[in-house]
Amino acid sequence: MANPLENLERSHDFFVGIDSDGCAFDSMEIKQKECFCPQFIKHFGLQAVSKYARETWTFVNLYSKSRGVNRFPAIVESLDLLRDREEVKMRGVEVPTLEALRGWMKRETRLANAKLQEEIERTNDPELKRVMAYSNAANAAVQDIVKGVPPFPYVRESLEKLRSNADIVVVSQTPTEALVREWEEHAIAPYALQIAGQELGSKTEHLQMAAVGKYDSEKILMIGDAPGDLKAARGAGALFYPIIPGREEESWRRFHDEAMDRFFALTYKGSYEQDLLAEFEASLPATPPWK
Repeated sequence: MANPLENLERSHDFFVGIDSDGCAFDSMEIKQKECFCPQFIKHFGLQAVSKYARETWTFVNLYSKSRGVNRFPAIVESLDLLRDREEVKMRGVEVPTLEALRGWMKRETRLANAKLQEEIERTNDPELKRVMAYSNAANAAVQDIVKGVPPFPYVRESLEKLRSNADIVVVSQTPTEALVREWEEHAIAPYALQIAGQELGSKTEHLQMAAVGKYDSEKILMIGDAPGDLKAARGAGALFYPIIPGREEESWRRFHDEAMDRFFALTYKGSYEQDLLAEFEASLPATPPWK
C-alpha cells in the first residue's frame, strides 16, 4: 500500500513539518507522567524501585537530549539507565533487558504497534507480547486521561499565518489516531495537509516522502521540541526551528512574530538559525543528574 505522504501534491512553494506532543500541544508532561510512566512501572515489574523508575523515565522522555524519542527506544534506554543505578542494584531488583525488542528495533524503521504485532504473530515471543501489553495500556491511558489540552499560545495564530504560503504536515511519532483526535478536538486539523504518526515511518522518512524533491531545501522547515526533531530535519536536508522546552510560549511567539517571516524571505538559514540551535542545545542535558 502506498504511503500517503509520497502522494502529497505541492500547493505552495514552502513546506513546514510540525511535531505535535510538547511542540504544538502542551501534552508531554501529562502523557509521560500520568500515562506512560505508570504503565512502564507496572508492565516491567519496577514497583519496588518506582521512585527511581519515575525519575529515570522522566529524564529520558522529558528532560534530556532523548526527549521525544519513540516509545520503544524509550523503554530500552530507561531500563538501561535504571539497571545501572546503585539504588536499584542495592534493592536486588531484576530490570528486564528486552533483547527481543532490541533485535526488532534494529530491523524495523516503523516502530509502531501494528509492526510490533506483525513480529509477535511471526515469532510468538512472550517478551514482545509484554511490550505490546505496555504499549496498548499506555494508549488506553492517553485516550482516557488526556483531554482538553489546548495548543500552546501562538500555535493557532502561526498556522493561520503559515497557511497562505506553506504546505503544513504534522510530523510525529505519536499514533495517528491520537494525533487526529487532538488536532480535531481543537479545530486545527484543517490547517494540515496530512497528519502523519508513527505508522507512516520515522520523522526523517515523513519529511523525505512529503517534502524532499518537491520543494527547494531552503524552503523546507521542521518545527520541533526535541533533538530527534532536529536530527529528522537534518536527515532530510531541511531547516529547523526549535520550540525550547520550558520556553514554549516564548518560542512560538518568536516564530510567529519574527522567524516565520525570515523563513519566507529566505534569510532564516545561517547565523539566525545557528543562534537558535545554540539556545536549544543548551536547554537539554545529556547526563542524568544522579550521575
